[in-house]
Formats: sequence, C-alpha cells, structure tokens
Amino acid sequence: MKRRAEQLCDGKMELGRLDDCPAEMEESFWNHVVDYEEAPWTTHFHQLEMAGVSLPLPDSLNDQELTAKLWEVIHKLALLRVFIEQTDHLSDRDLYRHLWTDSLREETKLLPSAANSAWHIQMLGGCSEEDNYLYLKYYADDASRQHWHEDFSNDSVPAHEDPPYDRDRLLPKPDYFPPFTREPN
Repeated sequence: MKRRAEQLCDGKMELGRLDDCPAEMEESFWNHVVDYEEAPWTTHFHQLEMAGVSLPLPDSLNDQELTAKLWEVIHKLALLRVFIEQTDHLSDRDLYRHLWTDSLREETKLLPSAANSAWHIQMLGGCSEEDNYLYLKYYADDASRQHWHEDFSNDSVPAHEDPPYDRDRLLPKPDYFPPFTREPN
C-alpha cells in the first residue's frame, strides 16, 4: 500500500517511519492514504443533490420554508457523516445562505463512509479577524479567553455574550465511540 500511495502522489510524498506502530495499524494507515488519493473530488452540495435533496436559492424561500429546508440539509448531511458546528451566531437564513454559497460548494474527496470518521463544517474557521472575534464573543470559555489575552495581548477580547440563536445543542453530532458507562461500585 505504501508503494501504491507513493505512485498516486507522483513521487511527491515524503515518507516517514512509524517505528512504534504495529504492522496492522501501519497497513490501515496506508489503506486510508490510498483511499483518499484514489477518491474522486466532489462537493457536499453535489452529494446532497445526489441524495435527492433539492437546494433552492436562499432568497427563493420564505422564513418558514427556509428553516424547514435548513433542518432537512442538516439531517441529510449527518447521514452523510458531515456535521456542522458553531452556528449559534447565525440566523437560519444566514446559515443556509453560507452553506448554499460557500461551505457546501467547497471541493472534498468522496470517501467511503465509516462509522469512526466524519467531515466537520465549522462556521468559524479561525481564518479571519471576524471569526476570532465571534469565537471569543460567543463560544470561548473563560480559560480560552484568558489564554487568548495572554497570547495576543495587543488584541482586545470582547465581552462574552450569549449567542443570539440556540441551535448548536440540537445539531446532530458524530458518534465516534460508544457512550462511556461506569461500572457500579
């Protein structure tokens, strides 16, 4: 598999050693690399359409229709192992518009679905000052806000506010591991 991965990357892959890794784990790793390299490109938008979900223009829907469509998209994405996070600062219309125009149109690999894997779409990617501001204002806990202040003392940390919407707690979440159960004493 390692040789196949190297061929798929046209020799542009840097190989490291996995000294302490069991052979079966290393083989599994290289299988994933080959699966990724051989997978075709797609978008989540296209995957939703192929799954029978219509994706009308955001402005073509009234508020009630848009909210229903947003939740249809959210639940169908979860079935495709795609999970949305950090949405409570966006209205339903703003979230659907962002998904429709940006996030769902980003190219991604069409990988086989697996119970222990998932794609995550974070509305705050941390790639802009605005994302950082919104994260600090609505999502960061006290410890994260303090660390930010220490690491970026020239940045002002906005006062915490509760987000204007309450959606994240209702969003589907990946179930990577079985729930933890405690043995009785």
